[in-house]
Amino acid sequence: AQQMGLRVLSFPEFVFSQSAFATRVAICGSHGKTTITSMIMHALKLERKAFDYLVGAQLEGFDTMVQFSEAPIMVIEGDEYFASPLDRRPKFLHYRPQIALISGIAWDHFNVFPTYENYTDQFRLLAEQMDGEGVLLASADDTELTHLLRTWKTAVRVEPYSALPYRIHDGSVIIEWEGADFLVGVFGRHNLTNMSGAMQVCRELGIQPVNFLQHMATFRGAAKRLELLSSSPDKKIYRDFAHAPSKVAATVQAVAEMHPESPFTAALELHTFSSLNKDFLPQYRGSMHGASTKIVFFTPHTLAMKKLPAISAEEILDFFDDPEIMVFTDTEELFTYLRTTSPSLLLLMSSGNFGNLNIDGLM
Repeated sequence: AQQMGLRVLSFPEFVFSQSAFATRVAICGSHGKTTITSMIMHALKLERKAFDYLVGAQLEGFDTMVQFSEAPIMVIEGDEYFASPLDRRPKFLHYRPQIALISGIAWDHFNVFPTYENYTDQFRLLAEQMDGEGVLLASADDTELTHLLRTWKTAVRVEPYSALPYRIHDGSVIIEWEGADFLVGVFGRHNLTNMSGAMQVCRELGIQPVNFLQHMATFRGAAKRLELLSSSPDKKIYRDFAHAPSKVAATVQAVAEMHPESPFTAALELHTFSSLNKDFLPQYRGSMHGASTKIVFFTPHTLAMKKLPAISAEEILDFFDDPEIMVFTDTEELFTYLRTTSPSLLLLMSSGNFGNLNIDGLM
């Protein structure tokens, strides 16, 4: 195409071209992007506001993951990966958002960003690109992001947000806002921080916080985000996309907080290049604390496919700083253990599928 003189656009450049005249909202950060984006979309839909979107998961109530219709608002889940093999700038720079949100920063994608500084620099570029007429919403609950913001030279208006005040009553999460209570359909402090960020974005788009919180009563979350796969009087199974260290820690703590009287089993699959790299694995230190039974699963086949050296069970215990962790490397053995012990509360965390684990057989 280049030899023929044709214009070549990366996907994020194309997204910008389709929304150049819209108010563009980019949801960025190391975690929570899909959840925050889907909360915003849910509220906009119930408010009957016209909007286009790009989101990284299939959401209930939306037929597609992307829509272009020349609507006045464009909501984009913006990640820090390269725009294309020809353009090593992060995707979110091309969106040129007037409203941006950074949910937090925790070093991830070790294979793409080999150093912490290289990773955080992508977000600096985003913040410093925005002009004084825009707004950057930043999680004040993330100490690393708060520290970095002090070192960045930004012209944009920066607005911090933090977890909404809440309590848990009879297994339900209740938001306490301006003297009123609002029942919501998600749990975990990290999700209440996500909800606060989404609420701030919606306020910028003309939706009042009270209306937003009312809409959150019917929000059920994106697939594989603390998704309740099975619920009966004697058994609950949650599935979550958590795989990076910060996500694992937040998800384990969320289940522990929601079920304080129930011992539970947490199983984590190491599936990505980063999570199986011995230089990155120490980032998982302490991330499984809070679970009663802790399982780490990976397969030698995955290591071989990624051309990574073998990892021993002893190394896993050392990297996680947790001698109580059980290590499995065979799917059938993991299934047999979970089937035999039949935990009343089970949390499965993976961006993969535990080697095609028969989850239905555990229900």
